[in-house]
Amino acid sequence: QVQLVESGGGLVQTGDSLRLSCTASGRTSGTVYMGWFRQAPGKEREFIASITWNDRTYYADSVKGRATISRDIAKRTLFLQMNSLKAEDTAVYYCAASARYVDPTTGSSYDYWGQGTQVTVSS
Repeated sequence: QVQLVESGGGLVQTGDSLRLSCTASGRTSGTVYMGWFRQAPGKEREFIASITWNDRTYYADSVKGRATISRDIAKRTLFLQMNSLKAEDTAVYYCAASARYVDPTTGSSYDYWGQGTQVTVSS
């Protein structure tokens, strides 16, 4: 089992930046890749970004150029830097981890999920 805990969410203004963190614990050695998703009220869960075991990254078109996913292996922490935040970025942001070699941009590929952290962008 892998436990994931997100932090760093909050209330920000349009145009601000935010860095989300996700700390992993448990049996993390089998993790193939990790990702960030978000879900806004009344909408489906949306892929944002993912990073593989060999540091290959993937981004959704909606955040490309504004988001950067990274990780600190020693601290078992995943990060998501979001810049130029917009009102439509408001959502609960989730960290996820996968132990399988499947599509890293699809939610069903992930085995473990955090509880989420709320990000609200005020215009």
